[in-house]
Amino acid sequence: MDQSGVTAHKPKSPWGMTATVPPAMSTCSLADVMSEQLARQLEEENHNFSSLADPSVLLLGDDAADTTSDLMLAQMLQMQYDREFDDQLRREEKKFNGDSKVSISFENYRKVHPYDDSDSSEDEVDWQDTRHDPYRAAKPQTTPRRGFVGKGKNITTKHDAVTCGRKNTARMDNFAPEVQVGDGLGMDLKLSNQVFNSLKQHCASEQRRSAKLHEKKEHSTAEQAVDPRTRLLMYKMVNAGVLESINGCISTGKESVVFHANGGSLDEQPVPDEVVLKVFKTTLNEFKNRDRYIKDDYRFIDRFTKLNPRKIIRLWAEKEMHNLSRMKKASIPCPDVVLLRKHILVMSFIGQDHVPAPKLKDVVLSSDDMKNAFCQVLNLMQTLYQECHLVHADLSEYNMLWHQGKVWLIDVSQSVEPTHPHGLEFLFRDCRNVSTFFQKRGVSEALSIFELFNAVSGLDIPIGAENEAEFVAEIVALEKRNEDHVQRRGKKTFAVASEDDSGEEQADPPFKADADD
Repeated sequence: MDQSGVTAHKPKSPWGMTATVPPAMSTCSLADVMSEQLARQLEEENHNFSSLADPSVLLLGDDAADTTSDLMLAQMLQMQYDREFDDQLRREEKKFNGDSKVSISFENYRKVHPYDDSDSSEDEVDWQDTRHDPYRAAKPQTTPRRGFVGKGKNITTKHDAVTCGRKNTARMDNFAPEVQVGDGLGMDLKLSNQVFNSLKQHCASEQRRSAKLHEKKEHSTAEQAVDPRTRLLMYKMVNAGVLESINGCISTGKESVVFHANGGSLDEQPVPDEVVLKVFKTTLNEFKNRDRYIKDDYRFIDRFTKLNPRKIIRLWAEKEMHNLSRMKKASIPCPDVVLLRKHILVMSFIGQDHVPAPKLKDVVLSSDDMKNAFCQVLNLMQTLYQECHLVHADLSEYNMLWHQGKVWLIDVSQSVEPTHPHGLEFLFRDCRNVSTFFQKRGVSEALSIFELFNAVSGLDIPIGAENEAEFVAEIVALEKRNEDHVQRRGKKTFAVASEDDSGEEQADPPFKADADD
């Protein structure tokens, strides 16, 4: 009570009842004053929090309406932590994706919030993080089994142009992955049945063609390369000891690829130190007419077929082996046959120290050596025709080698017998190649085409005015007469104009097949 008799109201302490202090003892320390102010501030904040709406009602429902303020503070702190975590996750996602067209979403790692994120609005939606893209065109609806939809004027059948066009566009998704069809549905593209069928047939044909090219590449012998089957045969030869090593390719041609190799042993018999592997190509792109050389050969006529190319190639290799064996018996310089494995023919190497003998077209010879070479070729052609009963059918300066002062004949896989329906024509072609080559090289003793033909064949076809067309006509007529004779008598002979004492022409005896055939 003051002097006026009025009692002053003393504020209540937030820490409870305080002891009455006499007036003389009313002074206090600064720490006590600060404590009273802090307690008063906490009481006001508590009063303000109690006046607000309890967020636990919204978070936990009506059953937890009587939660204390401590739980609400913990939830608010958790919300703030979740916001910071999501912001950091969003920054990491942006940094991880960068400018890539294909982005990775971290949406599954975000927290589930009971609040609205103020940083984003409803209009700002990352459609890459959603499964339902509003910009993705929906596939056309299927027509019911009854074949139409709608009623009256609004009826739409399954033959509607717009509906069929959209269906055809959707069907393009079934094409092969390598076909770039684009976003036809997004552009609302409408393809007619004719266009869709053309595209479908084109895609199917392209798939078949690519598969065929792949299979052809894997199963064919190309230039300076072998297919897996051929490579396996070569490996087996090395493993069996027939070959010590295969060094590399030394020659390529229209029908074969030739590899150099080091010989080993075969059935305890030594193999030459240097051999060649002649691998016949299984592709007939460069030599498609080879069947004319083998289908009319009586040695292979029963085994010839045009249905399996690999069998034809094997016959081709076998034919060269038989022809080389005939030539070897007649002492004609040619490679020795070592081994035949399907379409791989192993022969002796004509050359020395891995260096093949040069072809006659590449070697530089003196005039005497060139004259000697022509004489050798003439004798070889006569021996080949008269003793071996063979026509080379591809004789030229490309298939003759010069080694150790002698002419060697190679590449006799296409050689045929004179009894072949076109044997004389092949012989005339060989004579033309040989005569032309030596005449260009300045060999004065070189015979003309017609003289060389008569000298090799033993025939006496009149030369006359040396008209090549007339001479070839005589050869064809002679082949025709002998072909008719074969059909009537079953054997073929060539009439040679050699008169005996009675002045009558006699015919050469028919040729006989070798015992090795």
